[in-house]
Amino acid sequence: MKSRHTSVSEYIAAQPAASRAVLRRVRRAIRDAIPEADEVVSYGMPAYKIRGRAVIYFAAWKEHFSLYPASEHVVSALETDLAPYEISKGTIRFPLSSRVPVRLIGRIARLRAKEHAGKEKG
Repeated sequence: MKSRHTSVSEYIAAQPAASRAVLRRVRRAIRDAIPEADEVVSYGMPAYKIRGRAVIYFAAWKEHFSLYPASEHVVSALETDLAPYEISKGTIRFPLSSRVPVRLIGRIARLRAKEHAGKEKG
């Protein structure tokens, strides 16, 4: 993650071949869930911003991919669905060896977008 990618496509292309298809599905799930978000690279990883504020990030790792931030609201709202996955310090980890939970990722992205909208109002 230390290299500087200028686009999400470039970030995905730089990952090991086995990870690329998974990351493309993650990307599509987020883009479908929050199409109004701007896709950028921030802190060296793909990020989705609404009105200039990051809503959700994802990153590739050796044996998993992660979504950030895993807010208390998201974790409690989706507690049952997230039970099979590792959650710690604002991170949800999904094994690369498992099927991508596209619908769950979409729900996470939409919840994060709603949280973001609530913070703007408050």
